[in-house]
Amino acid sequence: MKKLQNSLYVTRQESYLHKERETIVIKQGKDKLAQFPAHAVANIFCFGQISVSPFLMGYCGEQGIGLVFFTEYGKFLARIQGRQSGNVLLRREQYRVSDKDALCLDIARSIVLAKIANSRRVLQREVRNKGAHPALDEAIARLANCLRRCERPDSLDVLRGLEGEAAAIYFGVFNQLLKQDGFEFKGRVRRPPTDPVNALLSFLYTLVTQEISSALQGVGLDPYVGYLHVDRPGRVGLALDILEEFRAWWCDRLALTLINRKEVKTSDFDIEASGAVRLKEDARRKVLVAYQEKKQEEISHPFLNEKVQVGLLPHCQALILARHLRGDLQHYPPFSVR
Repeated sequence: MKKLQNSLYVTRQESYLHKERETIVIKQGKDKLAQFPAHAVANIFCFGQISVSPFLMGYCGEQGIGLVFFTEYGKFLARIQGRQSGNVLLRREQYRVSDKDALCLDIARSIVLAKIANSRRVLQREVRNKGAHPALDEAIARLANCLRRCERPDSLDVLRGLEGEAAAIYFGVFNQLLKQDGFEFKGRVRRPPTDPVNALLSFLYTLVTQEISSALQGVGLDPYVGYLHVDRPGRVGLALDILEEFRAWWCDRLALTLINRKEVKTSDFDIEASGAVRLKEDARRKVLVAYQEKKQEEISHPFLNEKVQVGLLPHCQALILARHLRGDLQHYPPFSVR
């Protein structure tokens, strides 16, 4: 199994990163802030006014180190991609499958079933810990109905409609899961998020999406060609497909933990003149620390049946999908907690 490597989150404004022998150096002006062995780094996430030397960019490309740039507030800007790794025959098969509706539907159906099941389990966990709740009980039952209807969808459009219906049910009761005064969730708002809960969710979704993109590229798959998400220029469709498996179990649960344990408060967010809500710098650091700690946790992978760290789950799913596309597995087994 691949070893989980470190991720660098650079949030200090006007920092400069460069390569020095086999290390990555972070400087601000003439001051050296930190220095890390390059072989131990898997991803570098840069927030705001961060500069990176061309040589370090080239090194990241050669070594498969993810280098991603965000705005100071966590909005994705760009991702540096080196040479494509892996077998070209695998990518050809990925593209062939994407052109066949029946094969697309088989993979997309597995992903949507996992997404709905994982969302349902988040609600069931709340009921199990806090007792029966009429709205949550009804949502759990409606999601079970969605699962049954997703077993044999007629087409990708029907499946996408069911996925949207399930998301509306799940987010329709999400506010019931929030236990800190001041936080209120009225629905999913993305571009831009207009309340603290949506801002936190969007930030976490963006981080995991970039981890998945790196993992897909690492096994030789094209992160831009997906099966559930329609192709659009610049959109990492396959990474967004895999993200659906992790949204509720990984991102939503982490967001709920941070809010309900009061590790993140409403005062940790800025409201811009446009109405967009963003995490403040100090709060973003707290979230990144919690995110990194989550990645270190170990779980038993439901398909591989072995202990893996959460941070390796994108790599595991990328490998499993590659095995399915090569014909080693009849169906794609998505990540679905038991």
